[in-house]
Amino acid sequence: MLKRKKYLDLLIEYKDINLIKVITGVRRCGKSTLLLQFKDYLISQKIKKENIVYMNFESAKWYEIDNYKKLYNYIKEKQNSEKLYILLDEVQNVEKWEKCVNSLLVDINCDIYITGSNAYLLSSELTTLLAGRILTIKMYPFSFSEFTLAYPFDKDISLDDKFIKYLRYGGMPMIINMKDKENLIHNYLEDVRDVVLKKDVIARNNIKDIALLDNLTRYIVSTVGSLTNPSKVADFLNRNGTNTRNETIDSYLKMLENAFIIYRAPRFELSGKQLLKTQGKYYMVDNGIRNIMSNNQNYDSGNSLENIVYIELLRRGFEVYVGKYKEIEVDFVAIKPNETIYYQVTKTMLDERVEECEKKSLLSINDNYPKIILTMDKVKNKTIDGIKVINIIDFLLEE
Repeated sequence: MLKRKKYLDLLIEYKDINLIKVITGVRRCGKSTLLLQFKDYLISQKIKKENIVYMNFESAKWYEIDNYKKLYNYIKEKQNSEKLYILLDEVQNVEKWEKCVNSLLVDINCDIYITGSNAYLLSSELTTLLAGRILTIKMYPFSFSEFTLAYPFDKDISLDDKFIKYLRYGGMPMIINMKDKENLIHNYLEDVRDVVLKKDVIARNNIKDIALLDNLTRYIVSTVGSLTNPSKVADFLNRNGTNTRNETIDSYLKMLENAFIIYRAPRFELSGKQLLKTQGKYYMVDNGIRNIMSNNQNYDSGNSLENIVYIELLRRGFEVYVGKYKEIEVDFVAIKPNETIYYQVTKTMLDERVEECEKKSLLSINDNYPKIILTMDKVKNKTIDGIKVINIIDFLLEE
């Protein structure tokens, strides 16, 4: 079992800070495994097992604890003279769980960690109740770096071929147990898609028009990396026989975002340093899921590479936007406190016209922040007019 070191280190760093640690991410990206790894860490630190309360609410063992009062009473009975470490997996299955967690933090000596598979875990109502008491850890499927460590590759496989497998299968952790079994991997990823849509989108929001949701997801998957908005999506669907409205599309898109299966990159006007409300780009949480949702056979397309880079930048803690400077578009503006980097992503720059186009977007920006072009070309320490050119595989393996 691969330790998700980055995430585990964060939990260890946050240990005993009197805040609720919230781990969010798409279903089956490894949140439950992470919580178990943290439990093992606690035991390794000589914390008594009776002082660790671990509950996975997708297990039948806890079906009867279905509301906050039952959960509170169960944990309160575990209280003793020492600190309790409370680990609650998929806690959104407990009605009004937030009331329990808030009370526990006030009433007993404890350290609380929770996971959930949709953004309603941190909806406005909950953050109001738990205001100032939350530390959020956003979890994603395996990075390419993690994938290379975990997947059971054949002995002599090249790094390029490892990357092709990553482009094809994606990074959902369970696929490392399905080595190259195409049908099994395909069926598993279909199951992941179905459980996310059925549990975190359809059931959670009581959606009745399943056909509309299906058509919408197919459209978004097919237009990854393209500028769009609810009006544009609605126009397309209406032209193709689906009767819908902008407001409905906007609502459904937010539901998909809340399930962490898609992410929206808003546009950022670089000259005025402001977010633009019109248009943006959507990306999938995982290329493997995207491939089975679109029957995509062109695994190494420019859009596939762009999707991987976008999620990787989120994984590294950046806020990521689509850059707009006058009439020029920049693929990504990646921002952290005291750090801004511009990225262009292209499959190849061997064509001079492509090179000029990619350079033009970045050179048009009149500031001194780093500018980088990511490509599948084999390049080392290459710079063009002050712009770094980096091989995508090398970039993904940076830590």
